[in-house]
Amino acid sequence: MSRPDRGGGTSDKAVLHRFGYAQELLRDMGGFSNFAISFSIISILTGAVTLYGVGLNAGGPLVMGIGWPLVTFFVLFVAAAMAELASAIPTSGALYHWASFLGGPAWGWLTAWLNLIGLIAAIAGIDYGCAQFLTPLLGLPETPANFTVVFGVLLLSHAVLNHIGIRTVARLNDFSAWYHVAGVAIVVLALAFFAPKQPVAYLFTKTFTTVTDKPYWFAFLGGLLQAQWTYTGYDALAHTIEETHNARVSAPWGIYLSVAISGFFGYLMLAFVTLAVKDLGATSAAANPFIYIFEQALGSTFGRVVLWIVTLAMWFCGLSCVTSTSRMIFAFARDRGLPLSARWARVSKRWRTPAAAVWLAAALSFFLPCLILGLVALFPRRLDFSRLYPAVTGISTIGLYLSYGIPLLLKLRAIRRGVWTERANGPWNLGNWSVPVNVVAVIWIAFITVLFVLPPNELTGCVFAGTLGVMLAFYFLRVRGRFRGPLRQAKSQEDLLLLEQELEK
Repeated sequence: MSRPDRGGGTSDKAVLHRFGYAQELLRDMGGFSNFAISFSIISILTGAVTLYGVGLNAGGPLVMGIGWPLVTFFVLFVAAAMAELASAIPTSGALYHWASFLGGPAWGWLTAWLNLIGLIAAIAGIDYGCAQFLTPLLGLPETPANFTVVFGVLLLSHAVLNHIGIRTVARLNDFSAWYHVAGVAIVVLALAFFAPKQPVAYLFTKTFTTVTDKPYWFAFLGGLLQAQWTYTGYDALAHTIEETHNARVSAPWGIYLSVAISGFFGYLMLAFVTLAVKDLGATSAAANPFIYIFEQALGSTFGRVVLWIVTLAMWFCGLSCVTSTSRMIFAFARDRGLPLSARWARVSKRWRTPAAAVWLAAALSFFLPCLILGLVALFPRRLDFSRLYPAVTGISTIGLYLSYGIPLLLKLRAIRRGVWTERANGPWNLGNWSVPVNVVAVIWIAFITVLFVLPPNELTGCVFAGTLGVMLAFYFLRVRGRFRGPLRQAKSQEDLLLLEQELEK
């Protein structure tokens, strides 16, 4: 494993120089701002809410009472293993760089594309979900055409703000973190004091499913998509690590804590929401089970208030995800891993942001739901519009977690070969727990990858398999033997300093 030596006590810029990169992006984010990006992308008011009906229909209250903490437990292993690598290799390439250093350029290229697919699908899932909530609030008919138009406007707003600068986005993300906590508090307190409640045992004993052709245990496992997709995007802290102060400590803690804190508040919210269910059958049949529960428990007026709270949380979530994705595109293009790399690696001289990468992320995210809508239109007998949103979220989950799993698996191989030693670790590391934590993380990733392409998620499997096939064909026809992995921008620190001075002019 070829990597620069990293000593303790050095500045963020000096560490970046050792990897051969100049400080092109503006390093203006504190530890809380860095944490806030991942906390906002996880966004329990997005994933847990938009897929609430998926979980409830699959396995009923048990998916909330047992499924959510079960997924949280295993995702914490993944987050800890990723945090350790972020501390060791603090570059915006993140997962792609980790895989490249540990396994070579081919593994790095595969990881980068899987991560990019997952991130693009995440933006699409977040903003399309937001459009489904916002469209009725604006008084528009709930049709695929209207959803798509509102979806496009939301993407445009996120692209513009990310183009303008990291300072603006960072401040909005700081606010978003507190907004999510306040939003959950409003939901929980309103239900706790004013809504009728089922007994607590309801969460742990009540089984329910609308899946009639599968055993209950299989349907229950399918419902775990609700929690698993919620816990995506926390790699954003690694992607923005070149813009973070004290990056090798702040970012790893942010990765781990964003999952842990989201797990706690998410469970609290889901528990009170589910205990407020009056009629499981009617709730599961509702167009939006989450809002239906509030309207039944507290009235339509408060249900509309909650709808606005959740919709704004989704907007913040999408904003953060565009930030993360654009940094991934920038880092990969900087190393010539994308077609037209020189264009996507450009940094705006005025704003010090990867502006071209921001707009590419928005454009690709808009294309994905349009592609799936096209497939639904071509095969109306086999595909249903209602499967669009679960398909997008499933693609996001699989793509992201495979990109998380590859560098973790390669690290286990490096440890076994004696290539990765204690000296290679950053200041945030797991010590003797590193191997068992990585093993559990890899096993969980393999499990969910298989789970979320099985029926009724075959649309997810088809789209993902087709995308993966095209990607691998492109690699063997155009990339193999040409792509070299992470490239040093200069051979000496003096050259890197000159590059940084040019950028500051």
